[in-house]
Amino acid sequence: MILRRSVDIASVEGLEGLSLGRLATELKLSKSGVFSLFGSMEELQLATVRAAITVFLEHVVVPARRTPVGAARLHGLCERWLAYSRDRVFPGGCFFYSVSAEFDARPGPVRDTVAAAQVNWRTFVEQTAEEARVAGELRPDTDIPQLVFELIAFMETANGESMLSGDTAVYGRASTAILARLHTVVTDPSLLPDAP
Repeated sequence: MILRRSVDIASVEGLEGLSLGRLATELKLSKSGVFSLFGSMEELQLATVRAAITVFLEHVVVPARRTPVGAARLHGLCERWLAYSRDRVFPGGCFFYSVSAEFDARPGPVRDTVAAAQVNWRTFVEQTAEEARVAGELRPDTDIPQLVFELIAFMETANGESMLSGDTAVYGRASTAILARLHTVVTDPSLLPDAP
């Protein structure tokens, strides 16, 4: 309960928006009880990042793994990420997009944990694309790191634009851009839908 509230707060206000006292008050718990669970603000922030990772895995990664290896899995993974952001699994959009900007230049364990989560995500997308290439569904000459950079850029741009402007149409544009980019590297156009 505490961590679910903390990830919601952090997605909107950043990890610095958290406080043990605020969580205790909002959840009608004793401050000493909340403090005994975490011990410090840094421990609360680290636990919040780990909780956000669990939620992200449940909404994006685990469902993607249920799809057979190939171009459809890669496309579905991107679509699940867009839905995760669009549907506001976290009220502030993508939790990691928010806290990455907050901690990108601040050394320490929280930054390291956030950075590791981002690396793990990019690595998973690259692995998914590489598996599609090995399965013969992406062209052999596909530059996987470049492809993944572009796909993630489309996703994160949609998240940032929608949060700033309130315009959810950007998710459709991102979906169209992702699908168009994937069509440039698939070995058979029928492996992907023609339109989102």
